[in-house]
Amino acid sequence: MNKTNDIEKFFNSLTKIPKFDNFKASKAKQLQNELLKPVGSLGKLEEYAIWMAGWQRKIKPSIKNAHCLIFAGNHGIANKGVSAFPPEVTAQMVANFKEGGAAINQLCELAELKLKVTPLELEKPTRDFSENLAMEKEDVISAMQIGFDSVPSNCDLLVLGEMGISNTTSASALSCALFNETVESMTGIGTGLNEIQLANKISVIKSALKLHGTKFKSTLKILSCFGGREMAAIVGSVISARLKSVPVLLDGFICTAAASSLILFDQNMLDHCLISHLSTEPGHLKILSYLNKEPILDLNLRLGEGSGAAVASLILKSALAAHNGMSTFSEASVTNRNHS
Repeated sequence: MNKTNDIEKFFNSLTKIPKFDNFKASKAKQLQNELLKPVGSLGKLEEYAIWMAGWQRKIKPSIKNAHCLIFAGNHGIANKGVSAFPPEVTAQMVANFKEGGAAINQLCELAELKLKVTPLELEKPTRDFSENLAMEKEDVISAMQIGFDSVPSNCDLLVLGEMGISNTTSASALSCALFNETVESMTGIGTGLNEIQLANKISVIKSALKLHGTKFKSTLKILSCFGGREMAAIVGSVISARLKSVPVLLDGFICTAAASSLILFDQNMLDHCLISHLSTEPGHLKILSYLNKEPILDLNLRLGEGSGAAVASLILKSALAAHNGMSTFSEASVTNRNHS
């Protein structure tokens, strides 16, 4: 089979896109209201359990086979001095992931997430998108297909993360074009830029927007202009999870920016995604306002590599533990509230 068939079929609208199961969600809500507690007293934990029920199509959803996928890519834009770290750090961090020494390794172990790290042609960075297309369309599709193929068929929660020196620059540029925002409002310090370096980063992004414009109607085109291979792979994974009706946790600014490119294809394409946490990157909150999504956590995180999403998965596990394990009023022979 041609490895690009899945992605091309999807973008040619030949694939039926699963939707939220309102019937199962309503049954899950009914169960929540019968559990041994005042209705609504577990707040957002109740909402998350019901949301999981609608996407897993089960009144009692479960997280028994959760996967964390980390994609890594290198960016030609790094040569413009937009990051505090050199490009070779991407490969060094991937090696650290594989040796178990990164934050995400510890968090995945705690949350019982199966971790897979996929480097994408690190020896071949994307082009400098302030002077050219970052990638050809075929490169975008190839990276997306890798992400698509990475989602196991039996996965019941997908946690997504990334690694790529200079990819906050890519994410900021893409977000500015997608949401028609100013560069200054969408651009942060990334891995720790000083004021002079941040001004340079803003200038580089402005050059890219002048070159490519801000009017996009295609997910593939906007990723071709501004994206990285790891960002395209994230998009492919989001598509694959949606077609399998698997709930997704998007990690921070770069994951959210990448996935947001899918609203050019379908405005509701991210309905199966939750935002794990609010990044300290200034553009993240603006993206969330456009997507009408609230982050699960706000812990001043800006590490990336799936770290916030791994922590947020523990919140979802807590929600399901209460939802699935608590007794109802009748089971516990406890008098329910007076409904008169």
